Amino acid sequence: MSARRAIVVTGADLAQQALDLLKDFEVLYAGRTPQEADLVALCERHDPAGIIVRYGKVGAAVMDAAPSLRVISKHGSGTDTIDKEAANARGIEVRAAAGANAAAVAEQAMALLLACAKSVVHLNDRMHAGHWDKATHKSLELHGRTIGLVGLGAIGQRFARMCDAMGMKVIGFDPFARNVPDYIRVVDLATIWRESDAISLHCPLTADNRNMLNAQTLAACKRGVILVNTARGGLIDEAALLDAVHSGQVGSAGLDSFAVEPMTAPHPFHGERNIVLSPHIGGVTGDAYVNMGVAAAKNVLAVLAAAQRTTA
Repeated sequence: MSARRAIVVTGADLAQQALDLLKDFEVLYAGRTPQEADLVALCERHDPAGIIVRYGKVGAAVMDAAPSLRVISKHGSGTDTIDKEAANARGIEVRAAAGANAAAVAEQAMALLLACAKSVVHLNDRMHAGHWDKATHKSLELHGRTIGLVGLGAIGQRFARMCDAMGMKVIGFDPFARNVPDYIRVVDLATIWRESDAISLHCPLTADNRNMLNAQTLAACKRGVILVNTARGGLIDEAALLDAVHSGQVGSAGLDSFAVEPMTAPHPFHGERNIVLSPHIGGVTGDAYVNMGVAAAKNVLAVLAAAQRTTA
């Protein structure tokens, strides 16, 4: 084992700016698709003081393999892949890089919203096949329409600002949001379903909101509603969504996250004209990669410094 304390990264790389911050530590990579057994073996071998989570899950077995572990830092904003209850029981702090990828994810949500409203993918395919559908196609104008946001954190509020700039009416639900700008009308979930012409999800996945969009809630929405999800796939009952798309209750959906990732092939969504797919890359930009890495590294350093002061 190295004389320097170790930091395990559940991925294959980390931004150089983040590595510069962690120069006093030995940084170890678990690879692009780390499994629990891989992480346990790595932790048993190096006993890291911190783990930076990019891919895979970190549960109790991984934590128990690292007696010196003091902090688990997410390379991003969603901590649902970390067993927070197990971490709390072991005195391990869990931190997220809140807001580090807000611009990237909000832009992806807007890209998916526009792709759905303007039939971008379908028309592109038709054009490449030699068709000219100007006389038969009408897109949806978003100006004046109501967008309902579930989650008003850094990403949700940034996306809300874009929608407001486009002349959309913005309503939002988030029981934890503070200092919400005036152009967002805060409402309950029933109002989101009832009034929205488009709905965009920007909340973490919890035991309470898993499958929040299901057959019942989708039926409560306006017919032809657009659904965008750049948050977590578990928020949506995928079978119910597919049924709603087939019936026309959901006009189109733009999805960047899925119940099982990587998406298995074949998948029921494959080949669906009214479902636009992207491989959970909303937060994957060059800028966000640096921002998330730096924020994750700073969170590690802050927790370890505080722990050192406590034991000094």
